[in-house]
Amino acid sequence: MEYKAELMSGDDIDKALKRIAHQIIEKNHGLQDVCLIGIRTRGVPLARRLARHIEKIEGAEVPVGELDITLYRDDLSRVGELPEVKGSSVSFSVEDKIVVLADDVIYTARTARAAMEAVMKLGRPAKIQLCVLVDRGHTELPIRPNFVGKNIPTSVDEVVAVRLHETDDEDTVKLFVK
Repeated sequence: MEYKAELMSGDDIDKALKRIAHQIIEKNHGLQDVCLIGIRTRGVPLARRLARHIEKIEGAEVPVGELDITLYRDDLSRVGELPEVKGSSVSFSVEDKIVVLADDVIYTARTARAAMEAVMKLGRPAKIQLCVLVDRGHTELPIRPNFVGKNIPTSVDEVVAVRLHETDDEDTVKLFVK
């Protein structure tokens, strides 16, 4: 792949997450029954960062969980015979909660669909909201994020790569051409 541009720096990512934290609080009129669940892999550190920002703003902790959607993917047969399942870790009930799903990029919305199905297997939340760092604008399903760090219109030949310190030793969002 050919490198094209840096779309967000580490500072840009942090500012976007602070803004989203404020939006989550505002949209939900506080934190009553709000929980964050990060979609593996990069949604997990984003959810944790959002929780830290929310705690700084409100002085209250928000529960954070980790969701592995591998077995809920609609392309599971295309991924391989033995997909790697890392497991989910949600140590709280989602029943009647406002679940904010966090992910790095929304492209086709198929990951979001799988995540919603996985959450529904855990219980019946009052609401499911979707938070993404980057919206590429190519959804194939009628799913739109509630909270977006940055809208980045791309072509299908481009790849948006989110890199985070927790997983990749740097904070950046880069654009590549296939």
